[in-house]
Amino acid sequence: MSATAVREARPAAGQSPRSVGMKPFLNWVGLCVLGIPLGGYLGNIVAGPVDGLTPALLAGALTGGGIGLAQWLMLRRSLGVGPGWIAATSVGLAAGLAVGASAVGYETARPELAIMGAISGAFVGLAQGLLLRRHGFSLWAAWIAAIPPAWALGWFVSSYVISRNIDERFPVFGASGAVVFAILSGLLLMAGLRGGKSPSE
Repeated sequence: MSATAVREARPAAGQSPRSVGMKPFLNWVGLCVLGIPLGGYLGNIVAGPVDGLTPALLAGALTGGGIGLAQWLMLRRSLGVGPGWIAATSVGLAAGLAVGASAVGYETARPELAIMGAISGAFVGLAQGLLLRRHGFSLWAAWIAAIPPAWALGWFVSSYVISRNIDERFPVFGASGAVVFAILSGLLLMAGLRGGKSPSE
């Protein structure tokens, strides 16, 4: 083997694989399971039920900010993502919830919640996916495509658990849906991180 080939086979100085495995996955799941319902409660307490454009925008912004903050606590280390993730998630959910809730007439039947969730997730997924692309995340397009159905599924699952108070019109699904969403999005996140480079490059 030539000296040139040896040099090419060695990783460049300062490059290292991104950390993947159970620990970052569990961190992501735990932070999402905490951040999603807590963000939802914050939005509900401040903005009230999502039954109009203004409450949807305000609740979406506050809830998205809370979710984004929780997720950013993990992503800042694994991907070097800045606080812009919080703002992107906040704006994405504010716009998505406003459009989604209006599209279903602010109804809370299970099909309407799933539709609202898909629309909300589409805006969140787009905002987050574009940021992931800037940070070299290989599956950023898959992220944009996967978040809408994952968000809809979160609502679908939660609709069975919080059926007694579903008419309170929360801005996001509860803890049961958060578990499902966190696992699905976490698996995709780990797949995208695998084989990448650390943010210290």
